[in-house]
Amino acid sequence: MKIIYIIVGGIVFAVGYAVFLIPYRIVPGGISGIAMILRFLYGTPVGIVTILLNIPLFVFALRILGIRFGVRSIGAIIYTNLLIDLLVYSLRVKPPTDDVTLAALYGGILLGLGLGLIFRGNASTGGSDIIGQLFSRYTNLSVGMWIMIVDFVVITAAGITTGSIELALLGYLALFLSSKVIDLVLEGIDYARAAFVVSTKTDQMTDYIYEKMKRGVTILEGHSPYSGEKRPVLMCVITRKETPFFKSMVNDIDKDAFVILTDVFEVLGKGFRPRI
Repeated sequence: MKIIYIIVGGIVFAVGYAVFLIPYRIVPGGISGIAMILRFLYGTPVGIVTILLNIPLFVFALRILGIRFGVRSIGAIIYTNLLIDLLVYSLRVKPPTDDVTLAALYGGILLGLGLGLIFRGNASTGGSDIIGQLFSRYTNLSVGMWIMIVDFVVITAAGITTGSIELALLGYLALFLSSKVIDLVLEGIDYARAAFVVSTKTDQMTDYIYEKMKRGVTILEGHSPYSGEKRPVLMCVITRKETPFFKSMVNDIDKDAFVILTDVFEVLGKGFRPRI
């Protein structure tokens, strides 16, 4: 499955770049963005230059990444970037739209989808994520902060190179979309919420949840350090669609109840599907 994720993700990634981003000179950051800038200046192929720029990064990063991850990532880098050059120079695929904004939207979405699948295959396409991992080891900034800094600098440089502020703004948009889609692919949509209720009427709430919502309830024993009282804490896992009904029920039974609702990454059990 990991190999399949990498193969499919590489195709989607390459289409995003070759069909939508490169033809309109929209740079979404990263090492590929630097390769795109060099293409604008000197006409060099994006894929081959990206591979060459990633070589020194991987030489320094193999200890951090591990051998297996490193090998998969090297394979993913070569595969995806050769696909980009194949689509751009050999097949000469043309963009399906003349609207540069649509190109930025769909390019960012496809880029994020492709990267998300590659990450699920336990690999990387190199670039700013590796720079982030390397720099974070020697500074006080996080990996995410370094990735953001690198991408911001590359997109800004692309805007200066092309002489177009609009293209830089579209690059930021594509970067934002791709990052959101990556999170969506890796983590999925928030599909469940955990509810914690502190109330003097937990028995009534429990009956309602069992009978009307058909959900299980766990009563935890809480303790107030301030008053010294023991208070029952109702815990229940519900879906996002059930949240309004749950809040309405709590308010109807006890307006003074203390309620905490939090997103849940995964629920294993009756009534909920596991994440893939």
